[in-house]
Amino acid sequence: MTQPDDLLNALADIDPDSDLARARQVRHAATQHTQGSYALLFSQQDEDFPLPDRLTLAAQLAEWHAQPGLQAHYLQQRSLQPDRPAGGASERDRAADAFAHRLTFEPVNAAPAHIAELQQAGWSPRGIVTLAQLVAFISFQSRLLAGLRALQGDAAQGETASVVAGHWHDAPLTASGNTAVTAFTQRELGWEPWLAAKPLAEFSADEQATLAKFGHSDSDYFRLLARNLPLLEQRTLTDKGIFYTAGGLPRAERELAATVVSKVNGCIYCASVHARKASQLSKQDEAIQKLLNVAPGTVLSHGQSPRWQALIAFSAALSVTPSQLTQQHIDALLEQGLDTLALLDLIQSTAFFAWANRLMLTLGEPFLPQQQG
Repeated sequence: MTQPDDLLNALADIDPDSDLARARQVRHAATQHTQGSYALLFSQQDEDFPLPDRLTLAAQLAEWHAQPGLQAHYLQQRSLQPDRPAGGASERDRAADAFAHRLTFEPVNAAPAHIAELQQAGWSPRGIVTLAQLVAFISFQSRLLAGLRALQGDAAQGETASVVAGHWHDAPLTASGNTAVTAFTQRELGWEPWLAAKPLAEFSADEQATLAKFGHSDSDYFRLLARNLPLLEQRTLTDKGIFYTAGGLPRAERELAATVVSKVNGCIYCASVHARKASQLSKQDEAIQKLLNVAPGTVLSHGQSPRWQALIAFSAALSVTPSQLTQQHIDALLEQGLDTLALLDLIQSTAFFAWANRLMLTLGEPFLPQQQG
């Protein structure tokens, strides 16, 4: 299947002489590995999740995200693949569609039973990981496209809607009986998978070296995602290209964006990691804790500085499905002095956690580690 060199550039119709094109070139690693993640996800020949099925689902996901250009792209790519045998949707298809819908719109409602349903319908562990990655990646890709188009004047006009904090799990125990986390916190948390992580000994020497290169060897989460290791590698490089670069939006505010997305989606684990980083880098621990303390159904930006109000409102609006980003969100950030590169950093940081939250919420859950006495 022929892959475009830069799908987002083509779909967003970015002028090569524009500030946005130059900003994306400055962030070449994020641009390159976003494209690399897409190209790999839609070129792998994988019996656990055949390419025609991936393209069919991707088109549906793009429609749910209200991205008609992206939907048309995946439909066109699907048309180049063989037709499926007649006979209607199978139990396997129905289980995948339900999983994808939940993960798109209400990832916090994922539960171990939903993994079991996929397994009972014939999905392999690798196939489940690739399915989750596909749904989460389209959530990321759709938000990137929405943000890039908004920077070129394609954002909705009119009044902005205030996005509120989502709900989160409140059961006292995890699936395995550990102490669950029922409030957002800056504490260091554990995370347990609902689908078994691949044992390190089952990876080849080269695969173990790849895991070690990124510090993933001892993590259940990353060894679970490493059931599709090439895709994990591209995702990790995308992450690094978005968060670990100089200039543009300060790193503390990229971490703030990650925290905001996690509050919208109800992902306590991701919020704990990135709120802690935002506090350390910004020295604004009280403001970060205020964000974490926002109750479900409450506007996230209340009580923050004007700059952080604008940042929080932008990230929150881009985090819902479909995006509620408007020109007012962009204008508010321009008034705070953000330039095109900083705006691109904010879009990419926000969009990436649409990906990260959906994996964390659907493949496992956080727990409170035992205190050492």
